[in-house]
Amino acid sequence: MTRRTTPLDTIFSAFGDPTRRAIVDRLADGPASVSELAAPHAMALPSFLGHLKKLEEAGVVASYKKGRVRTCHLVPGALQPAQDWMARNHERRPNRLQSLDTFVSRMKGGG
Repeated sequence: MTRRTTPLDTIFSAFGDPTRRAIVDRLADGPASVSELAAPHAMALPSFLGHLKKLEEAGVVASYKKGRVRTCHLVPGALQPAQDWMARNHERRPNRLQSLDTFVSRMKGGG
């Protein structure tokens, strides 16, 4: 059975690696060249470019080339599907915690 990948799956997959999260954190401050983004990471450039590619495939990062310099930036609104999903699930969480608290209280009272 083949599983379809949704945009939300792709976004969460892109954020599954600390290097990619660090790239997004840096780009939150503004655009940066690939060499600037790669500098703090101890890895070969082809490996680093693979991380950028994953972020671009998720639609989170875009880039443009001017001369020999490739500059990356965050795509406005790209994280909205993830934010919406987290907000919906956060709203449900208090009820789940209340249910757990009730269960634990019953167990303590019955034991």
